[in-house]
Amino acid sequence: MVVTAGLLAHCLELLAPLGRPRARRMFGGQGLYLDELFIALIAGEVLYLKADELARPAFEAAGCQPFSYTAAGGRRAMLGYWSAPDEAMESPAGMQPWARLALASALRAANARRPAAPRKARAASAYTRAASGRGRGG
Repeated sequence: MVVTAGLLAHCLELLAPLGRPRARRMFGGQGLYLDELFIALIAGEVLYLKADELARPAFEAAGCQPFSYTAAGGRRAMLGYWSAPDEAMESPAGMQPWARLALASALRAANARRPAAPRKARAASAYTRAASGRGRGG
């Protein structure tokens, strides 16, 4: 799957009103980031936006299709990404509500991965203890 430069540039332009978009090659397609959050991917010349369980109903109601691929053993695997509605691909204004859903999904996923409480400070390394004279035999 090769993504054309024209489609990539168009998708980045569509996302630009919401932040700093950038692309990164991945698995024959492109991953799209908005302010360092992974919110979309382009595969097979289709833009797929991140959609968690809260955003998914809007994509389903708009007739969007989930991103899927053939995994090991021939089984069909689906990720939490849905095709963008056709009308959203026409302008940045049309894309904004859909990109906001994807951004919100990415933020919820990022917050779910973060630890709830700050971690305890790690014990001083052996090098630090030795340098301060508190090492073994010191």
